[in-house]
Amino acid sequence: MIQVTRHIAIDEREIEQHFIRASGPGGQNVNKVATAVQIRFDVIHCRSLPDEVRRRLISLAGRRVTKEGILVIDARRFRTQERNRQDAIDRLLTLIRAAAVRPKRRRKTKPTLASKQRRLEAKRQRSVIKRGRRLVGSNDY
Repeated sequence: MIQVTRHIAIDEREIEQHFIRASGPGGQNVNKVATAVQIRFDVIHCRSLPDEVRRRLISLAGRRVTKEGILVIDARRFRTQERNRQDAIDRLLTLIRAAAVRPKRRRKTKPTLASKQRRLEAKRQRSVIKRGRRLVGSNDY
């Protein structure tokens, strides 16, 4: 079991791993060894995720979630399988932790009386400045 938060733990068997060939640095070794990892996590059918966390995770992951609800993460930053695997799992856990945080509800607020008065006074001052720029006989247009 991988402990994500105090209340959420994921069974390691729910994470499917595939090692694939990576592009990038590594010389000829890149063409011979499958060091990149692709992990697949079924968000829809995971029993350990609460519904609200599941919904937020799908929206946070965006294009990384397939139509079937499977989250796909590719990791190919490092030259070894183990480091790439750990990197992919860390990124998955970071996403789940971010989804587990309940967003704060926005409270509607109204401007205070003093802020309204300051705004109107600033408008009056600006009006006086612009009025001073007018031509003397500006009504003749």
